[in-house]
Amino acid sequence: MSNPLLDFSDLPAFDRIAPADVAPAIDTLLARADAALETVTAPDFPARWDAIAQVLDVATEELGRAWGAVSHLNSVADTPELRAAYNEALPRVTEFWTRLGADERLYAKYKAIDPAALNTEQRQALKNAVRNFVLSGAELTGADKERFAQIQERQAELQQKFSENTLDATDAFAYYASAEELDGVPQDVQQAARQAAQTEGKEGYKLTLKMPCYLPVMQFARSSTVREALYRAYTTRASDQAEGDAARFDNSAFIQEILALRQEEAHLLGYANFGEVSVVPKMAQSPAEVVGFLRDLARRARPHAEKDVADLRAFAAEQLGLSDPQAWDWPYVAEKLKEARYAFSEQELRQYFPAPTVLAGLFKIIETLFEVAIRPDQAPVWHPAVAFYRIERGSELVGQFYLDQPARTGKRGGAWMDDVRTRWLRPDTGRLQTPVAHLVCNFASGVDGKPALLTHDDVITLFHEFG
Repeated sequence: MSNPLLDFSDLPAFDRIAPADVAPAIDTLLARADAALETVTAPDFPARWDAIAQVLDVATEELGRAWGAVSHLNSVADTPELRAAYNEALPRVTEFWTRLGADERLYAKYKAIDPAALNTEQRQALKNAVRNFVLSGAELTGADKERFAQIQERQAELQQKFSENTLDATDAFAYYASAEELDGVPQDVQQAARQAAQTEGKEGYKLTLKMPCYLPVMQFARSSTVREALYRAYTTRASDQAEGDAARFDNSAFIQEILALRQEEAHLLGYANFGEVSVVPKMAQSPAEVVGFLRDLARRARPHAEKDVADLRAFAAEQLGLSDPQAWDWPYVAEKLKEARYAFSEQELRQYFPAPTVLAGLFKIIETLFEVAIRPDQAPVWHPAVAFYRIERGSELVGQFYLDQPARTGKRGGAWMDDVRTRWLRPDTGRLQTPVAHLVCNFASGVDGKPALLTHDDVITLFHEFG
């Protein structure tokens, strides 16, 4: 059977990609990209935008798409085998991209391209490319260049370890609560926790640090003991403050090393600190401008925050008997204040946000604003809960996207959008490649065949990531 990671004729075969496919596919694509790099950097190769794109961009785009599929699966469907395959290939992939970005021959080719022969978009892309070469160490030489490459490879390794520890620490935690301890917690959250415990053959209710469980427990559980247990576990995840067996996921040393490497990288590039490197491609002109903006925002917000805290403290003491609210009490106190003062409850609001209804509303807004139609589509997926859609304008395909909503074990926390492939007028075929994206969230799953009920924050997250 052919390697699915080497098939670029259609969408990724997420249902067929296996850990054993990773190394041979990536090695093949790295060899192709290396050959393309040697071709375009030959002295007699023309320093033209279209010529370089037709050879190098095609090879690196395929490498990026294949590695992107592997990276995506590593984020949403982590297994020991896939993690091992990913980590085995990561140094080679990082080494190639680092070497490509710092290749002085390619840098010279780009600088030799005549801007007058380009359109407006290409001129800006060329300007950005030249800037990125400098930030990638293309102007470094000798030992400095070698050290810069070592720093990039080590940072990639450390960042992956950091991500793994955070995921593992989150998945490893479990608190088995009694029915009494979950007094006040919404019924659908209790049902999901009960099912999770039963799946493991355990008594009680399994509480985790996944957001669909953690947040409602912190907001609604009357038991301060339960709230404290979850709060301490969540805020000390993958840190030197974690207790017991969870301490094995400590990321402290990785953080310190990453910071030191970033500082060294900045010095090699001629900057005082990594903040100066970070703002180069951004709107802010300096770290001082960023810090000044944040300090000004904090100064303006502080009086309002202090008023809110005083209000919450008074309510906690008078209505809840909490004379000295702790960090794990604040979400509960805030929820109770809203219920008492405004007859408003986050839980009551959820009944108006069943996931299918929210999704239909989102699609309707997009269809109206952009004069498009969003329809269900078919594609191989990595989990049965994943949906796939197409966006059309008239009879023309505009793009497609995967939607992965529910939280689950082996899936990175948070919400994000990523590309499967970009919109591109391919230089090798002359045909337009339509864009395909991932939209990943970590919402609650439905219980007993009922649709998931989203919080208002979930709805905001969904709209934000879709945008």
